[in-house]
Amino acid sequence: MTVNCPSGHPSTSTDYCDVCGLPIGVAATPAAASTPAPAVAAPAPAATPASAPAGQACPNCQEPASADALFCENCGYDFTTGTMPRPASSLDLSAAPAPPGPPASTAVAEWVVERWVDPDWYAVQQSDDPCPSPGLPVVIPLLEKSVLIGRPSRSRGITPEIDCGDDTGVSRRQAQLTTDGQRWWVEDLQSSNGTFVAPAAGPLPEDPIIPGQRQELDPDDRIYVGAWPRLVVRTATPEEQAGQA
Repeated sequence: MTVNCPSGHPSTSTDYCDVCGLPIGVAATPAAASTPAPAVAAPAPAATPASAPAGQACPNCQEPASADALFCENCGYDFTTGTMPRPASSLDLSAAPAPPGPPASTAVAEWVVERWVDPDWYAVQQSDDPCPSPGLPVVIPLLEKSVLIGRPSRSRGITPEIDCGDDTGVSRRQAQLTTDGQRWWVEDLQSSNGTFVAPAAGPLPEDPIIPGQRQELDPDDRIYVGAWPRLVVRTATPEEQAGQA
């Protein structure tokens, strides 16, 4: 009986090869030729990321949001149920408080104007308007450093601080009083009948002051306008200041 050894030699012996002596029952050693390495599989191409979901706009405020958003971050609109945001309530602590209003004015006038009816001045003006009854003066606090003497006009937006509206001889914008806090000046504003100034102890004035030029007032000077108003600028008494508080 002839068998082949693991190396391929024919051998009559069944235990060892008659040619090379290799045991017949042992697996042959692989040949010296190297077995080619298995080919390395090329890496699979990276999966293309899925495109981001398309955005959406809030139906309530039009603010852009992602497609998977549940609520609008701007106004709180519910994308899943379509619920509109709850309007702010005065009891909602998250609502911004209303800004405080301006503080009430506490200014007290240090100066006032006395507006008298002067029959002597009216007698020389030859006015067709009746003269009001003389009496106690109207005391007008001077809260500003510049105040207007004149007659009001709603159509022209004229609201003089020293209102002589019941005398048609007074112009709408008759004269301006200004101060630096210690002294006062009067300026005629191109009035129709002029503005006159005279000292308290002197006679009635005959010549008006020059329009457009300020004239400083001395203490107790009298200002005459129109047919009968006589104006006197003076410091306010403590009682008058207390009444303004």
